[in-house]
Amino acid sequence: MIRRVLPGVALAAVVVAALVIGGGGRDKAQRTPAARAEAIGEDLRCPVCQGLSVADSHSPTAEAMREDIRRRVDAGESDRAIKAYYVSRYSEWVLLRPETSGIGGLIWILPVAALLLAAGGLAFAFRRWRRQPAMAATDEDRALVEAALAKQRGEPA
Repeated sequence: MIRRVLPGVALAAVVVAALVIGGGGRDKAQRTPAARAEAIGEDLRCPVCQGLSVADSHSPTAEAMREDIRRRVDAGESDRAIKAYYVSRYSEWVLLRPETSGIGGLIWILPVAALLLAAGGLAFAFRRWRRQPAMAATDEDRALVEAALAKQRGEPA
C-alpha cells in the first residue's frame, strides 16, 4: 500500500517546496522610490474601478492613492506598512494579490492541493478500473439472450 501512495506524496512535497521557494525568492534588491511606489500601486486594487490596480486606473481616487503612496514612500514607510494602511482602510479586498502567509497562504495552497487530490483520485480510480477483469458471457447468459430473442420473434422456446 505504501508503495502506491509514496509517489503521490513525493510529487505533492516537490510541488509545495517549489511554491515555497518560488514565493520566497522575490527580488529584494534596492529600488528607487518611484519604482517602489509603482510596485505598491500595482498590488493595490482601485476602489472605484475594482478591476484595475491603482497603477493602471485613471480615476481621481486612484490618482489620489498614487500620490499618497509616493508621499509615504518618500517619508520612508515600508511597503508592508503602506499596504497595511490601505488594508485597514479598505479591508483585505484592496489587495490584488493576497498575502502568502497565514490565511492568505491558504488561498494560494488550496487550489494546488485540490488539483493534486483530484489527480490522485483519478489515478486511483483508473488503476482500480483497469484491475477489474473483463466479464465474459457464460453459456447460461447466452441461453437467456437466445430465449428472450426467440420469445420476441414469437418462436417457441
